[in-house]
Amino acid sequence: MRLRRQAGRIGASALVWSYAALIVLPTLWVLSNAFKYKIAIITGQVLARPTLDNFRELLFSRQSHFLWNLWNSAVVAVISTAIVIVLATMAAFTLDRLRVPGWVKWAVLGWAILFQMLPTLTFVGSWYVMWAAAGLHGTYLAVILTHVVHNLPMGLFLMLSFMSALPNELFQAARMDGCTHAQTFWRIAFPLVRGGMIAATALIFIFSWSDFAIALALTSPRTMTAPVAISTFAQEYDIRYGEMAAGTLLSIVPALVLILVGQRFIVRGLLAGAVK
Repeated sequence: MRLRRQAGRIGASALVWSYAALIVLPTLWVLSNAFKYKIAIITGQVLARPTLDNFRELLFSRQSHFLWNLWNSAVVAVISTAIVIVLATMAAFTLDRLRVPGWVKWAVLGWAILFQMLPTLTFVGSWYVMWAAAGLHGTYLAVILTHVVHNLPMGLFLMLSFMSALPNELFQAARMDGCTHAQTFWRIAFPLVRGGMIAATALIFIFSWSDFAIALALTSPRTMTAPVAISTFAQEYDIRYGEMAAGTLLSIVPALVLILVGQRFIVRGLLAGAVK
């Protein structure tokens, strides 16, 4: 029995490390290409003389607008994430703590589940036609509102799990003390779910920051985000491998910093919705 348990642990550890290697090693290979000359990348050299030419070409050449593309990604991700968190938190409080008819709650949750199950590409064509007909294609407004619609179901589920983990006695005591629903939200619910809000903010920001399908269909050269800009380096007669790798590295940094800075709140927030 003991040997069987040890063998099971070894097998589970091997499976986990194999899965991690499957993800990490290709990522490290791509990121290492950011510091290689093009000839070294094409010939597949593992150890090559490092260079910063790819970053200089990406950030400071007259033909490159990658800094502007990073700014566009930041504008879209920050604004859309803020809107999603506000709407999701208020909606979660309404559905979980107020006297909402059961069919309304399940209708909203059913819509959210269905929306999350369908692939993004299912809706991209409709969004393109809608914003083009409204004369807003290629604007920040179109991309931001579409990101809000796309990420709101996930934000709603996350905040609903955090809100449902709070004790009912706190809200009952607040109501007995004469607090209105708005006062109960701001004085009781909001301070207690801030950890969950930080966790949801980090996850939704990463999804918005790394989005490709929506940005590809709805942005113009003026509002192009970083993932779309990186894809343009693969041209018909030339693929700029070094610039693509450098752009990928710079695109990873904001999300990585956000996770490292807020990992304590992310873990606490995720566990808060799992354990009552």
